Amino acid sequence: MQDDIRTAAKFYASRPGENTARLLRQRLRTFWPNTGPGSAPRAGERILGLGYTLPYLPLWARPGAASGAAPGTAPGTAPGTALGAVMCLSARLDTAVTRDAATIAPIGVHDCMVAEDRLPFPELHFDRVLMVHALETAERPDELLRSAWKILKDDGRLLLVVPNRAGWWAHADDTPFGQGAPFSPRQIARRLSRAFLRAERHDGALYLPPMGAAHRALGNLAEAAGHALLPALGGVFVIEAVKDVYAGMPAAPAPALIRVPRRIYEPG
Repeated sequence: MQDDIRTAAKFYASRPGENTARLLRQRLRTFWPNTGPGSAPRAGERILGLGYTLPYLPLWARPGAASGAAPGTAPGTAPGTALGAVMCLSARLDTAVTRDAATIAPIGVHDCMVAEDRLPFPELHFDRVLMVHALETAERPDELLRSAWKILKDDGRLLLVVPNRAGWWAHADDTPFGQGAPFSPRQIARRLSRAFLRAERHDGALYLPPMGAAHRALGNLAEAAGHALLPALGGVFVIEAVKDVYAGMPAAPAPALIRVPRRIYEPG
């Protein structure tokens, strides 16, 4: 591992990392509330976190008593979940930034490490997929999005967090947001479209400059002011997308042209 790479595990174990995770969790909760009607995860749902999502999955984890393996259980998950539980699985990508595990595992979250080109999960298995520190660190981000499409149910939802190319955090090398390749809104829209995904909602987050990330009160103020006054200049983009199931359907074929031989009459 290169000496100049700040791993996600070390960053989130620090005071700036803890405050950063707290601010980003507030924004993620507006997309997927942990309780209540609407878009909140329902009992029995499976949520997969790709990249490094250990600081965020506890928002929705509702562990239940294990009761024996269910058919089609993904590798690395609990043997079973009780009725009313929401199963959360963290799948850390095997990259220099995301492969290290957290010192203390969050309660109710199962954790494993996967290769970005070989996700060991059945197709149409997860109700929701959260991706943080995933696309920007992946060697083949388009293939990773397509893999996420395959394991997501047809009515599932994807929540994607990527560094904003125009924001402070994409240039902060001492944080995991400053590693890899950041994105512009147009770039991320093209990648989603190529993966047959359609963005339904988007927002910004992390308006606090990285050098002030340790200050809790300043973070609250910057997040509120930045979101109201400069929504396009957040440190990260948060995008909720769904499967565009019709994008991959071939168009109706044009009717075939039938060549009719012509008879040529010669005089005489």
